[in-house]
Amino acid sequence: MLRILSLFMLILIVSNSFGQGNLPKGMTEYEKSIWEDYIKNYPFDRGTNPPDQTPRTPAEFEENQGVIVTWTQYTSNLREIVRHAKESVKVYIVCSNPSSVTSYLSQGGIDTNNIEFVVADYNSVWVRDYGPQSIYLHGTNELAFVDWVYNRPRPKDDTIPIIMGNYLNVPVYQMTATPNRLTATGGNFMNDGFGKGFSSKLILTENSSLTEAQIDTIKKRYMGISPYVKMTVLPYDGIHHIDMHMKLIDEETLLVGQYPQGVSDGPQIEANINYILNNYQTSYGRPYRVVRIPMPPDENGKYPSQGSHYLTYTNATILNNLVLVPIYGLSTDNEALNIYREAMPGYKVVGINMRNVIPASGAIHCITREIAANDPIFIAHAPIRDTMNYIPGGYLISANISSATGIQSVTLCWSADTTLGFDEIAMEYVNNNYEAYIPSSNVDGDLFYYIKAVNNNNKTINKPLVAPAGLYRFHAYGSGEDYNFDFSTSALTAFVDEDITFTFENNGVEANSFAWNFGKDAYPQTSNSEGPHIVTYLTSGSKTITLTVNGTMTIRKNNFVQINDRPLHNISISVVGNGSVTPLQGNYQLPYGHSIKLTANPDENWKFSKWVVNNEESSDNPINIGITQDITAIAHFEWFNSISKINQKGINIYPNPANESLFIEFNETDNVNSISITDISGNIVTNINSFSELNQIEIDLANYTSGIYFVLINTDNGVEVFKFVKI
Repeated sequence: MLRILSLFMLILIVSNSFGQGNLPKGMTEYEKSIWEDYIKNYPFDRGTNPPDQTPRTPAEFEENQGVIVTWTQYTSNLREIVRHAKESVKVYIVCSNPSSVTSYLSQGGIDTNNIEFVVADYNSVWVRDYGPQSIYLHGTNELAFVDWVYNRPRPKDDTIPIIMGNYLNVPVYQMTATPNRLTATGGNFMNDGFGKGFSSKLILTENSSLTEAQIDTIKKRYMGISPYVKMTVLPYDGIHHIDMHMKLIDEETLLVGQYPQGVSDGPQIEANINYILNNYQTSYGRPYRVVRIPMPPDENGKYPSQGSHYLTYTNATILNNLVLVPIYGLSTDNEALNIYREAMPGYKVVGINMRNVIPASGAIHCITREIAANDPIFIAHAPIRDTMNYIPGGYLISANISSATGIQSVTLCWSADTTLGFDEIAMEYVNNNYEAYIPSSNVDGDLFYYIKAVNNNNKTINKPLVAPAGLYRFHAYGSGEDYNFDFSTSALTAFVDEDITFTFENNGVEANSFAWNFGKDAYPQTSNSEGPHIVTYLTSGSKTITLTVNGTMTIRKNNFVQINDRPLHNISISVVGNGSVTPLQGNYQLPYGHSIKLTANPDENWKFSKWVVNNEESSDNPINIGITQDITAIAHFEWFNSISKINQKGINIYPNPANESLFIEFNETDNVNSISITDISGNIVTNINSFSELNQIEIDLANYTSGIYFVLINTDNGVEVFKFVKI
């Protein structure tokens, strides 16, 4: 009975404390203080068994029927999201007062067509993290939802999956009861639609009572996820959600945030991407393509490692043919939008200013949650990439296509000139795949195509989803006349800044002119002489080399050489004593030649003593270290025992927290000799040795930075210590 009463009081306190206020994406200090009790007494222990057979989790870039937003803070931003989203999907607005929302939308010129209001209680706007995850049940492709334990003590938010399931008459499978209880968040998950899932290792930290194998099993049983790829958390991303720096935009393409070399989280992002590229392939057995997009500095040119907010363009939402991208009023906004347009041809790419939202560690993806379509048609197709040599019989297009109701027809639509329309070829069912051939030609040129499938419910879907606005495209060479020349390289792999030699090989051609292009970020980039040519590359990646002889004969070798970053060095950061460090203690990897800034932050009643880096001591804090070898860095903290704490009767400080001034009151009999104020590191900020009044002192805090301070009052009887917070 006592436990039930305690549980009821905790739910009541949490609900009333947070209500529908402006909560950040991360935990507030109060939430941190109650999290352990909250999760131990989790009020919604309502778990269900997993589906009978392994389900499939659709990718965000697949067909969607709707999107959920929670109408609380950032309503002007939500209005812009609704304005555009309702043109592509139905918008479900979770709110407490539909008439008020309707009025606000109307003031912005938005009607309620394709909008539905779901009246429910909630705590915060971050529906990506607590909202329902769509899955398809095996065999029937019935839409269902998955629910997990939301990693915030926000009980009203945690009921939204059930509320939406009831509203839409969709079954909900809940990973909320032992042994299938999983704490998770939607912002720290993405998947390719084929079973491969991605998260940061936050998923391991937040489920420390489970082994990694147990976590993987739960994910597979409830969501069909296997393999489950987990990456090292980033040093400066406080919430450790992968949607803050990467995004799958199709089955084979990773959109990845990129900092300037060696800046902020850039090195760890690159290490994580290299981990994926070196250990995993796409569902079609090919390397992932990586598209880089800037991680911008703020208006003052600062990055997260320098104290800025975590500005990102990857926190976007894909809703069928629409891509909503966060922008910030920065010079890099247009570049980011153009990167999306180039990487996702045929999509409508819309930027929405989220500068007022990003300080709370989230943007568009964080405040939206898509709902997958009913009656899905699943098309698995490995598109032809880049170029194809001449094939007399044509170019094979093959796809695996399924629908619970069965497939009625599949058509290959292709064109050499889209202004003239498309030729259509019925695809035949051969060995579990649908196949057709694009005819080859005797001339070089680009070819465009898409696949159109119709199921037995007469539903039609295209691949790519946005076709014919966006198409698959490749360059086909002509009839294959022998050019009688070739070129070779001294190495197929090399490091950045390492020399590679390219050599022309003449097999009988009369060569009068040469036009080399050595690929992206090559030095030199081009040459008009025969060679040999010594070339270096400024960046890593696969490089495509082109050589044209006599102006008309071209040999192009795609991804001909692979350039790798310089070797990574291991960085180990730890502490002795009570305190924390930035970056967080743990193990990292950084390339040779980079640098890292280490900052030690002592706990209360502790002070920084020294850094010990590879057995060399330094009293500097922070300390900058150049990476030329493996680094072991240890921050040492000492107990702050230069003062004794005695009875504080008769002495008072106020207000606390303080902003402009701090007042200190004491009795005339206290015999105060001096007053000192120190910061959390033990550095003296203010010394007072004489007093104009006998019982009250006013301290001007105008030049104090925000943070924790200690007041040391030296009397004849000893030293009294008070802590206050400057805000």
